Amino acid sequence: MPKHRVSMDIGGTFTDVIDFNEETGQYTAGKSSTTPQDLTVGVFEGLGQVMDSVPDVAFLVHGTTQGLNAFLQRRGEKVLLLATAGVGDVYQIARGHRTRLYDVHYRKPTPLVKRSDTVELTGRLRYDGSERTPLDEAEIRAAARRFKEEGFGAVAVCLLFAYLNPVHELAVERVLREELGDDVQITLSHRVAREWREYERTSSAVLDAYTGPIVRRYLESLESELARRGLVVPLHVMQSSGGIISADSARAMTLQTLLSGPVGGAVGSVALAKRLGKPNLIGIDMGGTSFDISLVIDGQPDLSNEAELEGFPILMSVVNIHTIGAGGGSLAYQEAGGLRVGPESAGADPGPACYGRGGTQATVTDANLVLGRVDPTWFAGGTMRLEPDLAAKAVAELGQEFGLDTVQMAEGVCDVANAKMAQAIRNITVDRGIEPREFSLVAFGGAGPMHAVFIARELEIAEVVVPPNPGAFSAWGMLETELRRDFSQSFYGTLAGADRAQVAGLLGAMEAEARGALAADGIDPAQVRVAFALDMRYVAQEYTLTVPIDGDAFPDQESFAKAAAKRFDAAHEARFGHANAGAPIEIVTLRATAFGAMDRPEPVALEPAADTGYPFETRQIVFGRTEHATPVIRRDVLRPGMVVEGPAVILEQTATTVLPPETTTTIEPYGSLIVRVGKGN
Repeated sequence: MPKHRVSMDIGGTFTDVIDFNEETGQYTAGKSSTTPQDLTVGVFEGLGQVMDSVPDVAFLVHGTTQGLNAFLQRRGEKVLLLATAGVGDVYQIARGHRTRLYDVHYRKPTPLVKRSDTVELTGRLRYDGSERTPLDEAEIRAAARRFKEEGFGAVAVCLLFAYLNPVHELAVERVLREELGDDVQITLSHRVAREWREYERTSSAVLDAYTGPIVRRYLESLESELARRGLVVPLHVMQSSGGIISADSARAMTLQTLLSGPVGGAVGSVALAKRLGKPNLIGIDMGGTSFDISLVIDGQPDLSNEAELEGFPILMSVVNIHTIGAGGGSLAYQEAGGLRVGPESAGADPGPACYGRGGTQATVTDANLVLGRVDPTWFAGGTMRLEPDLAAKAVAELGQEFGLDTVQMAEGVCDVANAKMAQAIRNITVDRGIEPREFSLVAFGGAGPMHAVFIARELEIAEVVVPPNPGAFSAWGMLETELRRDFSQSFYGTLAGADRAQVAGLLGAMEAEARGALAADGIDPAQVRVAFALDMRYVAQEYTLTVPIDGDAFPDQESFAKAAAKRFDAAHEARFGHANAGAPIEIVTLRATAFGAMDRPEPVALEPAADTGYPFETRQIVFGRTEHATPVIRRDVLRPGMVVEGPAVILEQTATTVLPPETTTTIEPYGSLIVRVGKGN
């Protein structure tokens, strides 16, 4: 029997599934409506579209949004926070927002744990990790009794200097387990983030405790149903860092899965950059609810060691993804006399007006349908039939508020959405000194290829890439990654004065821990590699840069310091446009990342076209307020060697690619559309 490598990605509106048949080298995409009441329903509906037999699955990876959705909707567990006596207010005080220091409208996010739900414990460590005051077990047992009496669902433990010595946190866990059993979620801050900064570490621990039980229950339910259907291989889960871990590890490290849904597209962009030989890409993932932006710079994903989610800091390795509320389901409305699009969304239910499920307010999808850019009979690969009359009614009603006819209003909705998305791209490129014109735009998500060329023109980007199965590209990216485990350790001292042997010893211990973690996930030690990095800064600076360090930097004390300083100066120059060579440098954090190589799909290249002609039908589609006789082409008839001149619309199962006038599209050997944006740019 042929074996299949399968990935699943749950979005706000649709659930995407990609199947790679190892025997034929072909990909098959499935798309089903997301089922918020029980996400597994949508997962198995999509899985059933691409294959008949679950036992034929040789590899399975899943991107989950359960934890993220629980956080965004504030439906996580009630958390009891245990802190060191005297610093129980750290989580409530938080930090001021530097970029909004003079914003009189700024309000700190409401903490996930009330101050009254914070219990202070007497035990305390010194700044060097040695014990100053022993723990009082009676206080811990009293906290456990309160947990049971007041209906808490999880415990977060964050004690002073636990990142240097976890002995007190481990003792707290031992006593809590004696009182509460093994089924209760107990998050220890040193396991979530072995780094300094008490507030950030506390915030990370609280988020893990808040969302962890929900993620664990979901994964257990999914694994149970997969096993019942005959799955014989382990389930893997996407991490926020762009790597994957086993479901067993994910249940123990639920925070790592918080942003796993959108990350698949960023990882797919890295794989696409290698395949196409295009090292600088801007990935745009436009679905039904959100618009996600990620960068590939010099062939590598744009990574950070911390993130912020609605004002809450998280200490973990994460692919930088900038998200705004702009998707096919984004609602269009009048506000203060102007047209607004998003961030509110019609979601999957009732969805846009054209879905015929009760929605009445105009959305981006309704506007595109009015303009003729969407095939109402073949939406989502023919799994849905749209109602053009309902779309036209919703858009016309909005147009009456502005004194515009239906077509003018529809293009206005698309124009505002495109401008909003282009500005979001500027925010993570131009604002960081990155010139978007030097990048190609990779368009994916169900609606990304529909808007990509218009966004490229806003940004003066000359090339757009539309990969195969763009609506399921995030799921495809999950098949292109590898196992990954990240470890960090605070280490404070000047670079010149740091003991090379001590640094090497600590990194060696972290390497052993990282290799052991991948071995527990079933990876052959011969398939593991470990990368090291240092978080550094100039003395008197507050924030750090992460600088990769390889074995060549450790032969002796002098070469170690020189090599690290040179790399830090170069990183500072690249990030901020200047460096202070020769200035004293501090080390703040040591990092080790283990990668476990896995088999990856080897797709079959398309046969070049013997005849450069292709079948199409002609429809009237609006561009620039004018109807154009436009070829409508099925993507599966296009082959390398063919050229498509705009205007044109290319249909496929997971997305629609809109090519306005003054574009030229070719097909590369593995099927990606390469769109050159012409003089209208």
